[in-house]
Amino acid sequence: MAEKRIRYVLLSGAVALSLFFLLLKGYLPGLSPKSDSYKYYQLLNQVVYLIKDDYVEVPDPSKTMHGAFKGLVDSLDVMSSYLEKDSISRYLQRKDPDLKETGLVLYKAYGAFPVIIGVKDNSPAERIGLKIGEAIASMEDRSTLTLSMLEANLMQKERDIQPLTLKIVRPDKNVEYKVERQQLQVDPFSFEPAPGTGGVLTVHRFFPPLLEAMEEKILTNLKSQKDSLIVDLRNCHEGDIGEAVQFINLFLQKKSIGYFEKKNGVRNRLSCLKEAHLSHLPLVIWTNQATIGPAEIVATVLRSEKNAKIIGEQTLGLVAKQKLFTLEDGSGALLTSAIFHPDSQDELWLKGVKPDINLPEDKRSKAAYLEETQKTLLNN
Repeated sequence: MAEKRIRYVLLSGAVALSLFFLLLKGYLPGLSPKSDSYKYYQLLNQVVYLIKDDYVEVPDPSKTMHGAFKGLVDSLDVMSSYLEKDSISRYLQRKDPDLKETGLVLYKAYGAFPVIIGVKDNSPAERIGLKIGEAIASMEDRSTLTLSMLEANLMQKERDIQPLTLKIVRPDKNVEYKVERQQLQVDPFSFEPAPGTGGVLTVHRFFPPLLEAMEEKILTNLKSQKDSLIVDLRNCHEGDIGEAVQFINLFLQKKSIGYFEKKNGVRNRLSCLKEAHLSHLPLVIWTNQATIGPAEIVATVLRSEKNAKIIGEQTLGLVAKQKLFTLEDGSGALLTSAIFHPDSQDELWLKGVKPDINLPEDKRSKAAYLEETQKTLLNN
């Protein structure tokens, strides 16, 4: 009975994956028995039946199908992710400002180790000396090769302060670190004055209540400013598209700033229709590789529409909408459902925002960014 059940589950999995390719056949024109997709479909069937009939042991169907589903979804692009139950829970709680974190921002390509692309100021990760560019072999004794980029970043967040165990890849051997977690930023933004500028507005995340908090705490003061405002988007890798659009609307009133394009060319335009209370302010924007998603929309639109000067590093171009589909067993698939295109016609998806002034690796501290900004403003 057990063997019969396993054969049934494997066959069901093959049917599920086959349906995926049949859907491709229905939606992608030109798919035929001679096409690459059809050949992969045939190979898939061959592999499933080889495992079923010739593998030396009776395979665990749950592991086999889990691996198949995860590989199928995670390999689509770096933003898509097959999520187990615990990861679904973490994803749904990701906006909670009370979560504790390490201060790392990670990028992960499919089949590779996560790489540190951002280390937040005054974070536990910064204090123990973790560096941008270092790769992580495991998290909590779990290999990171099987994680998606989303999972690698979500695993760093917890409600309690227990440390996260990481193994960092080094030339001679992997080195283990226990990185404390702490609550880094209670508010979604911070603001501080800076000589020769209108101040530094640091956006930590584009989640509500960013705009509400700004209107309550700093909007009145910013309305009276005349000097260039610095918008610090370094390490800003999370947020909602709607909140980012409202942020842009503070500086710009325009019927269209770009659009999200879905499958089959369906477009949803983004508009900034309210009064732009800060339209008079000149802008300088700071970016690094950990400026991701909604923050990239802000950077590219304000540069093209407001002539904002961008200083820092080129971003990764991960500007897309994701949609979560919950599956019957409690797991889920987070799929990229639409890609952003600015009205400026700049290619953003997987290309990123190129800075006007690129800072070298040894000059990427906050002090170095500010020094370069002040020098640029003086020359202008």
